[in-house]
Amino acid sequence: MPLPAALRALRSRNYRLFVGGQLVSLIGTWMQSVAQSWLIYRLTGSAALLGLIGFAGQIPIFILATLGGVIADHANRHRVLIATQTAMMLLAFVLAALTLEGTIRVWHILVLASCLGIANAFDIPARQAFLVEMVGKDDIVNAIALSSSMMNGARIVGPAVAGIVVATVGEGWCFLLNGLSYVAVIIALLMMTIAPRKDVHPRVSTWHSVLEGFSFAWHTRPVRALLMLLGLVSVMGMPYTVLMPIIADRTLHGGAHAYGVLMSASGSGALVGAAILTMRRHMYGLGRWIAITSIGFGASLIAFSFSRTLWLSVALLVPAGFCMMVEMAASNTLIQSMVPDRLRGRVMAVYSMMFMGMAPVGALLAGAIAAPVGAPETVAIGGAVCVIGGVVFGAKLPHLRERGRELIVAQQVSPGLPADDAAPVADEA
Repeated sequence: MPLPAALRALRSRNYRLFVGGQLVSLIGTWMQSVAQSWLIYRLTGSAALLGLIGFAGQIPIFILATLGGVIADHANRHRVLIATQTAMMLLAFVLAALTLEGTIRVWHILVLASCLGIANAFDIPARQAFLVEMVGKDDIVNAIALSSSMMNGARIVGPAVAGIVVATVGEGWCFLLNGLSYVAVIIALLMMTIAPRKDVHPRVSTWHSVLEGFSFAWHTRPVRALLMLLGLVSVMGMPYTVLMPIIADRTLHGGAHAYGVLMSASGSGALVGAAILTMRRHMYGLGRWIAITSIGFGASLIAFSFSRTLWLSVALLVPAGFCMMVEMAASNTLIQSMVPDRLRGRVMAVYSMMFMGMAPVGALLAGAIAAPVGAPETVAIGGAVCVIGGVVFGAKLPHLRERGRELIVAQQVSPGLPADDAAPVADEA
C-alpha cells in the first residue's frame, strides 16, 4: 500500500528506523532539558545561572561545529552518530546518578552540560547531512519536515511528562529515563544497512576544509541571509525558553507543572507547523514563509510577555512555537537544497552554529538582562528584535530569488520551480 504524500520519506527503511529511535530519544531529551532547568532554578533561584547553564550547554556547538562539519563530510556519518549518541547516553546516566544520590552541585551540571554540547557539536552536522543519505534528494523536503514533526511531537510529550515526574519523584528520574531512551536510537542505528560512501573529497588540510564551508555560506547571498536571520532569532528570541522557569513560578505562580505545560504548548504549535510542512512537495514560497513567521514569532513573544494568567500564556505560546518551527525548518530545507553534497556537512555545521551555537550567547544575555529588568520584559525585547529581523529579511527577499532558483535546480532537488516567488536565491558575491 503506497504511503500518503506527507509520509513519503518513510519509504526508506533506514529513515523509518531513524524516526522510531529518535522519537523515543527526543522525548527523553526534552524531559532532561526541562528537569535540568528546574533543578538549577530549585537549587539557586537565579536567572543568571539559568542563562549560564544554557550558555555552557550550547557554546561548544558554536566553537566546535565547524570541526564536526568537516568530520561529517569526510568520515562515516553513521558511525559518528553511533558514537555521539552513546556519549550522550553516558552523560545522562552520570547526571541521573549524581541527582538521585543527592550529591549534585551546580558545577556538576555546568560540566555535564558542556560535555553534552561537545557531543552535539559533532552529532548535529552529521545527523543533518545523514538525512540525504537515508532518503535521497527527492524526499529531503519531506524528511526535514517529518524530522521536525517528530522533534516537536516529543517536545509536547517530554515537558508534560517531565513536569509530572519532577513534581512527584524529582529531577533525577527524568535524567535516568533520558539515558534509557538513547538505547532505542542506538539500536535503530545499528540495525541500518548503509551503502559505502565514495570518497570524492580531495585530501586537504582541516583548516582549508573549514574555510571552504564558511566561504560558500558567506558568498552565497541567500544562504548568508537565511543564516543571519536564524542567528538573530536564536540570540534574541529563543532565550524565552531559558527564562520559562522564572515566568512559570514568579509571574504565573504555577511551579514545575506550569513550566511543563508552557513548554508543551510551544511544542504543540511547533508540531502543527511541522505537519503543515510535510504536505509540501516543493520549495515554492518558503522564503516568504520565513519572513512572515519570524515576524509572527516575535509578535507572539511580545504578547506572551504581557500575560499574567496561565491559560492565556499557553494560548500565546502555540503560535510562537508554530512560527519558530516553520522559520527553522524552512531555512534548513532551503539551505540543504542549495548546498552541494561535498559541502553539506560543513554548511550544515554553520547552520548549527547559527541555530544552536548562537543560542548560548542569547541565554547568557537574557539571564543578565532579566536579573535587573525582569524575565517578561526581557522576552518582549527579544520579540521586538525578531519582528525587525523578519521585516528586513522580507524587504530583501525580492533581490534573493533568481540565482537561487538556478542553484536549487543545479542540485536536482526541485527542478522546474515556478517563475515567481520561489525559494530565496543564491547570488554569489
